[in-house]
Amino acid sequence: QVQLVESGGGLVQAGGSLRLSCAASGRTFSDSNMGWFRQVPGQEREFVAVIAWNGGRTYYADSVKGRFTVSRDNGLNTVYLLMNSLKRNDTAVYYCAADSMPNRLVLPVRPSSYATWGQGTQVTVSS
Repeated sequence: QVQLVESGGGLVQAGGSLRLSCAASGRTFSDSNMGWFRQVPGQEREFVAVIAWNGGRTYYADSVKGRFTVSRDNGLNTVYLLMNSLKRNDTAVYYCAADSMPNRLVLPVRPSSYATWGQGTQVTVSS
């Protein structure tokens, strides 16, 4: 079982950048596709990005494509989300999550496909 802890959130001006980190513990991290989601109060959790267990493939929501980059370092058991050109509507609590199925070939985008979640980190973008 993987345990996840996010960090790196904060307050940033529109157009700025932040890098989120998600530190994982547990021996199954390197077998897990890792996803990033975000949630605004009163709204459903929204898919942001996912990276394959070996780092070989990534997939992004249209709303962040070209601005956000997901990466991972399996040696450090950490996955990252670099967010550039931030907009006010990127404001949300950001969560990382581990795929429920080891070495799944299809990169999942639904929250129900993820078994383990971090506690979330707040990102606030001001104008």
